[in-house]
Amino acid sequence: MKKVLTIAGSDCSGGAGIQADIKTITVHKMYAMSVITSLTAQNTTGVYGVADAEADFVARQLDCVFEDIYPDAVKIGMVSNEEIIKTIAKKLSEYKAKNIVADPVMVSTSGSRLISESAVRVLLEELLPLAAVITPNIPEGELLGEMKITNRRDMEAAAQRIAKKTGCAVLLKGGHSIEEASDVLYENGKVHWFLGERINNPNTHGTGCTLSSAIACNLAAEKTVAESVKSAKEYLTGAIRAGLDIGKGSGPLAHNYCI
Repeated sequence: MKKVLTIAGSDCSGGAGIQADIKTITVHKMYAMSVITSLTAQNTTGVYGVADAEADFVARQLDCVFEDIYPDAVKIGMVSNEEIIKTIAKKLSEYKAKNIVADPVMVSTSGSRLISESAVRVLLEELLPLAAVITPNIPEGELLGEMKITNRRDMEAAAQRIAKKTGCAVLLKGGHSIEEASDVLYENGKVHWFLGERINNPNTHGTGCTLSSAIACNLAAEKTVAESVKSAKEYLTGAIRAGLDIGKGSGPLAHNYCI
């Protein structure tokens, strides 16, 4: 059985973070492991509190995983401060982790920045270059690419800029676009568009977590980056289209729709 590790924050309501990751990995018939970077008090209506783990304890969790059950792929989600980012980068390098997918959770749905400028710099210089692919949304793409994104040409340019900075493939997600939900992958100088329909479902809590975890699963299954993205988008589309409606706000996906 393939093993996939998620390094992310916890969502007590189960829709995002490590809970979404574990569900996604499990329905891909793989073994899920988690290293928790933050505890959050949240639900479908918002985030009401965050408590970061100590960097030393994050390191200890990583040691326990890699020294016993070596993962075939790693997904990285919420990493909120410089010390944790540096710790994760150091440990992943030390253990020569492979098939890393980084979802740079930097901007909230409402548009608020979630990490400091100095933390963004450490992320760009130390952690993201270890990834096989990173999956920013448009607000995060604007932050990392240092440019405004208003159309497809801008998306391609931003993805290329970020790829040059990090040295890895970049999947820039178009879900924040008003026109469509198409994503662009920039990998090794090539541009690949993944066209997607905008599904009429307001319950999209945890979509970024779910997509990046699905990509990690597909990389663990030895698919190429482009194949991994294609399969992950198909899974995500199905989980949204299933129409699960739980909670008072933007509810979670039906992660187990395919079982």
